[in-house]
Amino acid sequence: MLSTVTPMLRDFLRQESAGGIVLIVAAALALAIANSPAAPLYAAFLSLPVIAGIGPVVIDKSLLLWVNDGLMAVFFFLVGLEVKREALVGQLNSWDKASLPVIAAIGGMAMPAAIYLAINAGTPGNMAGWAIPAATDIAFALGILSLLGPRVPVALKALLLAIAVIDDIGAIAIIALFYTAETNLTMLAGAAITLVLLAAVGRARVASSIPYVLLGIILWVFVLKSGVHATLAGVAAALCVPLRAGQERPLERMEHALHPWVAFLVIPIFGFANAGVALGGVEVSDLVAPLPLGIALGLLIGKQMGIFGFAWVAIKLGLARLPAAVGWRQLHALSLLAAIGFTMSLFIGNLAFSDPATVDAVKIGVLGGSLIAALAGYFMLDRALPRSANTKDISE
Repeated sequence: MLSTVTPMLRDFLRQESAGGIVLIVAAALALAIANSPAAPLYAAFLSLPVIAGIGPVVIDKSLLLWVNDGLMAVFFFLVGLEVKREALVGQLNSWDKASLPVIAAIGGMAMPAAIYLAINAGTPGNMAGWAIPAATDIAFALGILSLLGPRVPVALKALLLAIAVIDDIGAIAIIALFYTAETNLTMLAGAAITLVLLAAVGRARVASSIPYVLLGIILWVFVLKSGVHATLAGVAAALCVPLRAGQERPLERMEHALHPWVAFLVIPIFGFANAGVALGGVEVSDLVAPLPLGIALGLLIGKQMGIFGFAWVAIKLGLARLPAAVGWRQLHALSLLAAIGFTMSLFIGNLAFSDPATVDAVKIGVLGGSLIAALAGYFMLDRALPRSANTKDISE
């Protein structure tokens, strides 16, 4: 089994698992501070104005928005690199390998959204949040998987990774189509010209990272000013990076170099900046309000129905195959771990709603649903796995 897993995939899963643990610590710290006497300092810190610019181009945002619009663009750049690599040489480069994760991921996005919409049907103001429970947090999920060590089959980790990559593609499309404000056509034209230049650099097989980074920053500024969400610039820039340039592999080199920074810095900072919510005044009625309930049940029930249900039907119909060394109980546990939305769910929640009270309700739903999913998924997988490892850990 290990011979079928590339060194880059081993390294990715090892770092992603460790990064998930750091993310959990960062989120817990944010919750602790937000519910302590230091809460006003936490809020004031995230509200600090940060101004940057050159000449007439000035960006004036709070520290929180720099994290959500700026740092997360780096995260989306990495996502774009991962998606391109997986499509060219990874788990998604043939229908035989991609059929199960594609079908499972489609179900894992559609069913949570349907449950959310059903619960919030009587509250029109909440309908914009339909995509919040559709997301999966791969770092958090792999962090939980890592707690079970070498007992977890490599194929199960690879399947979770493939589902999460497809989930990210869906989230990117959703952000582009449904969470874009009014557009500035002049800035959008500048973004288009920059993207053409990036594509030309990629077509020329330029191996150096410098032109991609510089043009990527310019693209980010144009997209930010255009009204389209700035993080999409990261994905667009990444898709221009070539897999091979002569003897070099710039895409994999950049992915390998960037991944530790995203796993151990970008995502934990995002988690710390967005997970803080005051729970002191929260009552039972707040927990079962349509918005947080729709998110929590969308994650917990929708992901199981979508991922496990769609996968079961696809396998029974002969459209996909269950990976070797992966059983049905393990696949069910994986569908619960995929219900950990966190990073992307919080991100989409910030796009869907601007009212602070509504955003806090989003956080309650995401954190509650993700916490239950993490605990239930861990214990279910613990029972589904053999008591002693019959396969080596991915890190070995």
